Amino acid sequence: MIRVAIVTVSDSCVAGTREDRSGPAIIARAQELGWSVMRHDLVIDDSEQISELLKDIVDHGKCDVLLTTGGTGVAPRDVTPEATRSVIDREVPGLPELIRAEGLKHTPLAVLSRAVFGTRRRTLILNLPGAPKGAVESLETVVHLIPHIVDLLHNRTAHPPSTETHPKTGTSK
Repeated sequence: MIRVAIVTVSDSCVAGTREDRSGPAIIARAQELGWSVMRHDLVIDDSEQISELLKDIVDHGKCDVLLTTGGTGVAPRDVTPEATRSVIDREVPGLPELIRAEGLKHTPLAVLSRAVFGTRRRTLILNLPGAPKGAVESLETVVHLIPHIVDLLHNRTAHPPSTETHPKTGTSK
């Protein structure tokens, strides 16, 4: 079972002037997937506070995946990508590229996302948009890859035989 932590990055949610809807939307989807939600935190749009929270969750918690929601745009207070870069060991650039490409099917604004995905120790960290619909759609785009990434991070590197066939030869890949 994949263990997940969720962090909502939002000044207004922390202040209580706006309801956090993206965090609960991601929690609901994670539970539908059969994942165990270990915790859900709120933090203001402050790079240092975000970084410290991410490090604390990964270094002292037991989660395989840490999903952030919010703070990935171009507004001055959108600092989640910078905070994430400061704590990851390795970046996984293909995942946010895939999300941006798929997101273009839904909105031309998808390319404005500055989301960062990477690993810290044995945890995958993903930055998702702050809008509930965008957060869930973004997660859906990469959800099929997450179990494999978690396996690799935990040194479970055996790959099952491929059932796919090569498009030109018709033989197994």
